[in-house]
Amino acid sequence: MINTGDPRNVTGHVVSGAVASAVVASSVNYNNYTKDEISKDEAIKNSIKLTVQGGVATGSAIAAANYLGKGNYLGMMAAISLGFGGVYAVEKIAQKLNVTEEIEEKSEEVEEKTEEAGE
Repeated sequence: MINTGDPRNVTGHVVSGAVASAVVASSVNYNNYTKDEISKDEAIKNSIKLTVQGGVATGSAIAAANYLGKGNYLGMMAAISLGFGGVYAVEKIAQKLNVTEEIEEKSEEVEEKTEEAGE
């Protein structure tokens, strides 16, 4: 068995992971925004997405380490799987939201062109 120390509070580490991810993601995205590589809206959305993903990943990693310390390999694999699934779900939700926004933008463009053509 691997000694991973005392079991750690998973919820507290989700918060810590989210804060750490927010600091890194916001810094990188702000830098990209100041270089005009991405828009302000993109920087904010990406920072939020990465913050949530960082919290999920950290929480699952701590849970997995807790299970490993107890010799519960099935629990460890379950925690890792849930972390993977959570990060993947956040990514897919973000993609769906972006597609929805693109559809709305295209719809507005079509409406504008239709109004211009009717004049």
